[in-house]
Amino acid sequence: MSEELEQTQDSQEAIENVQEETQNETTETLETKEDFEAKYKEAQDRYLRTYAEFENIKKRLEKEKYQAIDYASEGFAKDLLPVIDALEMALKIEEGDHFAQLKEGVDLTKSALIKAFEKHGISAVSHDSGFDPNLHEAIMQSSDETLDENAIAQVLQQGWRYKERLLRPSLVSVNKRS
Repeated sequence: MSEELEQTQDSQEAIENVQEETQNETTETLETKEDFEAKYKEAQDRYLRTYAEFENIKKRLEKEKYQAIDYASEGFAKDLLPVIDALEMALKIEEGDHFAQLKEGVDLTKSALIKAFEKHGISAVSHDSGFDPNLHEAIMQSSDETLDENAIAQVLQQGWRYKERLLRPSLVSVNKRS
């Protein structure tokens, strides 16, 4: 892409050089009207070719930009494929007394999913600093004397953030002292 820009710049410089040469030649001597018209047409042809080349580069860059946008989630999707594989393996476990294995497999799958999320800037909403209406949605109240006022008593559904944006607030139970 930088080569194309250099070629465009070279073409523009060539046009400027031709224009300067034309000006110099017209001030020194005008040999013939036919020579002048030939040089003018040559300069015009170079200009049109350079302009067409510039327009093609512009279209190509626009196309590449839209392709980058369309395939932006490709890396994220690739990082989620092992999670799907782990879930498929868990579904293949024969019925019987394999509950411990199944629970361990689901826990490992959850860890792999959270790791893939963190790699792409998705993180769980924190509950350490108490209730924050910007991050938490209170759907219940509890009264526990051992907890502080407005402390989160229970997390009913985990909230998630993408970088600095909130994807989903945490659904929580907030402590209210009577």
